[in-house]
Amino acid sequence: MESEQSAAAIVDAVREIYGYDFVPLHRPVFAGAEKANLAACIDSNFVSSVGEKVTAFEASIAAFTGSRFAVATVNGTAALHVGLILAGVERGDEVISQALTFVATCNAISYIGAHPVFVDVDRETMGLGATALKQFLSATVRLTDGRAYNRVTGRRIAACVPMHSFGLACEIEEIADLCAGYGIPVVEDAAESLGSYVGKRHTGTFGLIGTYSFNGNKIITTGGGGMIVTDDEIIARRAKHLTTTAKTPHPYEFVHDEVGFNYRMPNLNAALGCAQMDQLPGFLRLKRAVADYYHDRLADIGAGFIKEREGTRANYWLNALCLPDAAARDAVLNACNDAGVMTRPVWRLMSSLPMFRDCMHDGLEVSRWLEKRIVNIPSSVPDAVIADGPLGPYLA
Repeated sequence: MESEQSAAAIVDAVREIYGYDFVPLHRPVFAGAEKANLAACIDSNFVSSVGEKVTAFEASIAAFTGSRFAVATVNGTAALHVGLILAGVERGDEVISQALTFVATCNAISYIGAHPVFVDVDRETMGLGATALKQFLSATVRLTDGRAYNRVTGRRIAACVPMHSFGLACEIEEIADLCAGYGIPVVEDAAESLGSYVGKRHTGTFGLIGTYSFNGNKIITTGGGGMIVTDDEIIARRAKHLTTTAKTPHPYEFVHDEVGFNYRMPNLNAALGCAQMDQLPGFLRLKRAVADYYHDRLADIGAGFIKEREGTRANYWLNALCLPDAAARDAVLNACNDAGVMTRPVWRLMSSLPMFRDCMHDGLEVSRWLEKRIVNIPSSVPDAVIADGPLGPYLA
């Protein structure tokens, strides 16, 4: 009965904001110059990976995040794959990450032939936990000639990939400091956190490399797309080279100097991205209002709303509730989806999937606890907000 009441309260709160018969989890909003930008690309005949919109989109992401360089890719997984290569990860190495993540994180590690190692997350942020990482590094890593090796497996630990789950900034400052002490490069999976900050510093800029996703369900979208950001000019140049099939510049000859990837973002996708970036500040304002409304409106239903931790600012890409247990979670999921309000559980732990079941982990106590309880609720940017509507007080 209590779960039914919780679900009814969630459905009512969602419908007060969105009002559709069916409310998706997160849908794109195209309310700017998207159509005009696409038409300009078509008229220019530059619709593939060469065009001024690609360059403009890269510049806008670099400026917004405070990175020196940005290189656009076809999707976030491609950005992470190349980012790991640029960080020096090789076949047979290990990469520390979290089991509570979308599968793309581990897929990118596996593309190289490297092995994920799962360290537990922090309950407050749902991202890689600094305390768990410190314990793992202290207990498991030996340093030889400035390189980190796993005492148990003997493999080199070549990188660490923390993720900012649902746009909530993880303990990235502490993680970066810990990894620096062991000579482990950090590649931030910031796929979900465009517009999220630790202090005044944007997520994705604490490590050697950061990566973003612009999939159709992200806070801004290019249909499909990703981005690599870095402050290292050599890394940025090689990122562009590798993602452009490693082709050496020449007016007409086809010479490729290493194995590369056809990973550059098309100009058409970048055209969407440029228009979306113009609207991003407004999107962030509206999404914060939605999150604040949910926090207050759902305060008494027995489900904790996951808020940004102190000293950080989340983009609230996907709002999350923490239910008392798995039974309450499932009851809410069933009732909300039956009512046409899309909700979903958090991802299955990577360590439970067949291809990653044998990967080393530290027990994942918090990850397992969260897996049974987290529910995402609709978080799209609302179409319009009237002054006396439910979000009015939060936008004042």
